[in-house]
Amino acid sequence: QVQLVESGGGLAQPGGSLRLSCAASRSVLSINAMGWHRQAPGNERELVAEIISGGRTKYADSVTGRFTISRDNAKNAVYLQMNSLKPEDTAVYYCKIRYNTYDTSWGQGTQVTVSS
Repeated sequence: QVQLVESGGGLAQPGGSLRLSCAASRSVLSINAMGWHRQAPGNERELVAEIISGGRTKYADSVTGRFTISRDNAKNAVYLQMNSLKPEDTAVYYCKIRYNTYDTSWGQGTQVTVSS
């Protein structure tokens, strides 16, 4: 299975920015989609952003206009630029890759805390 390593989480003030990174442990022949999910205490895990192999993106309504997902195919990596952070963005963020049509791998999760 493909292993995903996340980094970039931490503490930010409301209105601040963070950039999350996620890299695959090895090259993947066929990547269908890469994305970010988050889970806050007491809540279900929700889709934050996703980028499809053709470059098409999808965002949760709560982050549209503030977050930007991007990828680097050469590095087998996906990024999440988070601007104008709100306390409601506080959660554990997990990166995800879907490949070979049916296979899925998840990152270990990185904590994002937005507080003054």
